[in-house]
Amino acid sequence: MNAPIRVRSSLDAGGLAAYAAAQVNGLFPDGETVKADALLEAVAGALPRLEHCFAHIDNKYFFDGEAAVFSHLHGDQYAMWLYLLANELHRRGGPASICSKLFLLNKSLHGLDAFYEVELPSIFLLVHPLGTVLGRGTYSDFFVAYQRCGVGSNHDVYPTFGRHVTLRPGSAVLGACNIGEHCQIATESLVLDRDLPDHTLYIGNPKTATLRRQDTAFPLWRV
Repeated sequence: MNAPIRVRSSLDAGGLAAYAAAQVNGLFPDGETVKADALLEAVAGALPRLEHCFAHIDNKYFFDGEAAVFSHLHGDQYAMWLYLLANELHRRGGPASICSKLFLLNKSLHGLDAFYEVELPSIFLLVHPLGTVLGRGTYSDFFVAYQRCGVGSNHDVYPTFGRHVTLRPGSAVLGACNIGEHCQIATESLVLDRDLPDHTLYIGNPKTATLRRQDTAFPLWRV
């Protein structure tokens, strides 16, 4: 028997499905109404993923010491939830039109471009991710992205990230990059077609980059 879901949520599963359905129907009145029932299985699959993710975040708004905490009125949390819901529906073979509407809902509400086919890791954190674009890279656990971050391709090649990578505000990683574990990309920095060894703080751009040893772990993880 599966362990019970330990999420203290502001809405139950049915409420989350109904809420998202009402939002997409209001935003996309194209005559193809999304019913809450069409989202229920994806909600049931996404909630354990949310629990696993939030339980690793050392912040009282995400984990209170006993259970994951989720509010549909917490912007960062709801952005993460809409990604998980759209991705879970996609994994289950759900209609592409509904997956697209959930993706576009997230983009409309939070300015987050994380397409439902992109596979973010099981443990990640988005910090007020306005203007953040997370493309089809290969991600690992304990990934953090702030506002205005970009992950994308160069000549159709996408980056690969090790565990414990943090993208600070305005940073971008593009192209054939292998970013090692425990790396941080500094604010407004660009990494392009470059590998970084473990424990690197990268500052700057391809022409003026400075690399420093990075030993301090990101402070918001429960590991």
